[in-house]
Amino acid sequence: MENLELVEGKVDWKGRPAVKYKHGGIKTSLLILAAFGFENLATIALGVNLVTYFNGVLHLDLAEAANQVTNYMGTSYILSIVVALLADAFIGRFKAVLISGSVEFLGLALITIQAHYPDLKPPPCNVFDPTAGCKKIEGSDAALLFVALYLIATGTAGIKAALPPYGADQFDEKDPIEARQMSSFFNLLFLAVCIGGAISVTLIVWIQDNKGWDRGFGLSSVAVFLATIIFAAGLPLYRFQVVQGSSVLIEIIQVYVAAIRNRKLELPEDPMELYEINMDKEAAIETEFLPHRDIFRFLDKAAIQKTSTENLEITEAPNPWKLCRVTQVENAKIILGMIPIFCCTIVMTLCLAQLQTFSIQQGLTMDTSVTTSFHIPPASLPILPILFMILAVPVYDRIFVPFAGKITGNPTGITHLQRVGVGLVLSCISMAIAAIFEVIRKDVARDHNMLDAIPVVQPLPISTFWLSIQFFIFGIADMFTYVGLLEFFYSEAPKGIKSLSTCFLWCSMALGYFFSTILVNIVNSATRGITQSGGWLAGNNINRNHLNLFFWLLSALSFINFSVYLFMSSRYNYRPQTSVGGTACKSFSQDLSK
Repeated sequence: MENLELVEGKVDWKGRPAVKYKHGGIKTSLLILAAFGFENLATIALGVNLVTYFNGVLHLDLAEAANQVTNYMGTSYILSIVVALLADAFIGRFKAVLISGSVEFLGLALITIQAHYPDLKPPPCNVFDPTAGCKKIEGSDAALLFVALYLIATGTAGIKAALPPYGADQFDEKDPIEARQMSSFFNLLFLAVCIGGAISVTLIVWIQDNKGWDRGFGLSSVAVFLATIIFAAGLPLYRFQVVQGSSVLIEIIQVYVAAIRNRKLELPEDPMELYEINMDKEAAIETEFLPHRDIFRFLDKAAIQKTSTENLEITEAPNPWKLCRVTQVENAKIILGMIPIFCCTIVMTLCLAQLQTFSIQQGLTMDTSVTTSFHIPPASLPILPILFMILAVPVYDRIFVPFAGKITGNPTGITHLQRVGVGLVLSCISMAIAAIFEVIRKDVARDHNMLDAIPVVQPLPISTFWLSIQFFIFGIADMFTYVGLLEFFYSEAPKGIKSLSTCFLWCSMALGYFFSTILVNIVNSATRGITQSGGWLAGNNINRNHLNLFFWLLSALSFINFSVYLFMSSRYNYRPQTSVGGTACKSFSQDLSK
């Protein structure tokens, strides 16, 4: 009988132990990458062009339209936490992806119907004419719109929560070859986002602007349907993580409850006196054991034993809300340690939100012609950095990573935190350049007496391609930060919350979008009495507001944020996980000192 090599902790779709070279691996992950690419093809166009739909078709004010888009984007990321909890503890990641794809398809179908029938929209009107009195969408029409929009948000949240970690599940972290392949998978995941995004911001956006919003939304519906079918087709080939039926998040909460209850107890000098189950007795069970670390010692009080070890062995299992394992405490320490890194990535999405909203409106006022007969939609401007990244990601993965790895000794070239740091610096530069070019754009409008020109109809004599520079730099920043954070959160998190761990990235993006809404409102309120336009970002006439000052504010916030990140990342302690050679991961500060 053939000797099959089994994959520890993974099963096939029938619940049998997964077999290496038959289940999972890089070839199987291609189906997951294709599905993720199609899903991004469907949704990225919404992120960059919905503000035009809300403003030009549904007649919302520019700031209100921008806030509705950022609220939608924020919801699509924050809901990923709920799906991740369900996927990790109850339904599994495979079912979570299938259900989410179906919900997203339903939402896109509804918004396609809403965009197709004139009775479901306000009558056509020029929102840039202050005397037109355009009617905003309201009542049952608005209800249909937002039901569809937030069904899409729910569906895409589930895809983001479950699909990347499910792809990573196809690799064995303990196998050196597959561990390297998993790192490549995260790079290829970003490549799939770029390829899907490239088609989305060109083909889908062009169809929305020139052939009708209903056709654009309809094509997005088809893309999500294909993504779901492609993913489901790989069922016999996948590796599945066994669903435990319990939540590690609950165990982490138990640590804090037990630590508070035991706050008056003194910690033992020897950490070996802290409570842990018998490793030998649990050898036959897939149980994670982590060594004690001398950080966040206040959490160690959750593992203080009030009775002797002998008594614990002969009695029933202790109350988990009063006494926790050392491994359980260490998992809580890992999550607590990641929170400062998580917080430092919020500002980057705050900047991204402005490129997806106000920068698109900048482009509408500028000359969009490529030739005498072809005009590029402003929402398609991100195609330039996306095309660059499609070329850059393979170069990074196949050339830079092996070269840097020989120097640093790190199999991923540079650490995840170093990648994130590079991205934060570039986002700061992108906002500064955006501020400079906004001054140039307004000077052109002023010099040609076109401050009140109607966008699209009366374009300023300055090419919209000037805006591509800020998109280009931010796109490179995204390449470093996006992949670095995904891999960092996945590799650092306890195995019971891998889906939830990748949601740290989505949650930080959600907060960035929500904070964008808050910041826009705060800035308009604070500057209402000191500007003729009624606020830096008030009104539909972008030539009369002070978007350049807003960009400078974001650049300053980004610089402060990066400074905080340097301090936090230098103090971060990687989780104790031994590589094949037996060497534990080194801290970010140690890597920087090389």
